[in-house]
Amino acid sequence: MEVEWSRLKASEIATLVRQSAIVIAPIGATEQHGPHLPSMVDWRCAQEVAQRAARLMQPRHPVVVTPVMPFGMSEHHMSLSGTITLDYATMASLVGCVVESAIRHGFKRIFVLNGHGGNTEALRTIVTELTVKHRLPLATGTYWDIAAEPIKKLLDRQTALLHACEAETSMIMAMSPELVDSEILSQMHGPYVTGLSAIPGVNPGVYRWRQLASRSPNGMIGDAATASAEKGKRLLEAIAIAVTEALLDERLWNEPI
Repeated sequence: MEVEWSRLKASEIATLVRQSAIVIAPIGATEQHGPHLPSMVDWRCAQEVAQRAARLMQPRHPVVVTPVMPFGMSEHHMSLSGTITLDYATMASLVGCVVESAIRHGFKRIFVLNGHGGNTEALRTIVTELTVKHRLPLATGTYWDIAAEPIKKLLDRQTALLHACEAETSMIMAMSPELVDSEILSQMHGPYVTGLSAIPGVNPGVYRWRQLASRSPNGMIGDAATASAEKGKRLLEAIAIAVTEALLDERLWNEPI
């Protein structure tokens, strides 16, 4: 059975409503990803994870994946070339229109799958507002948070997914190797400072907005030197499994609002 909304006929989508299908609405970003990766990384990874998870879910529960939303809140990347950003109001309208379109058709279980760190806090607010408005069990999550443990186990030089890093580079190598400049991977590393401000020595609980160019001149955080297509395949498989299990947990949808 097809899982992509855009490939289904209206009558088939109506059938999914009657089957209480879960809707996955992926969102990413279009932004610079260092000298070695294309600007599509975030939305392409979100799209791939959503579709892989849906194919795993389908034998156990009806599911459909909306077309990916390819733009996000990327103001902190505008200091480097190649980025298209939304402001909060525009993203809230975009996500709201997609979710509310699904609700108007009759869907009641809707999950916004995020693939860009700059979207995370905004999406929680957006989904909260939509939940209060519609009194439905709407949810959101960022794929590397959902799959934090399996991702950590598969990486060699990092403990988590960062930006244009070992993980993201590997996944793009698995999906679109022709778009990766593999000849410069050994040089592709950037600083990683923990904490909300990413400023060495500053209390890690203090947040301060900073443009990425002031943190990393080459536009990446982490280390892509050990990236590989094989690692990317393992990452995509593990992440899809984690997302599948999260969305098939009936408690997510049945607990009271």
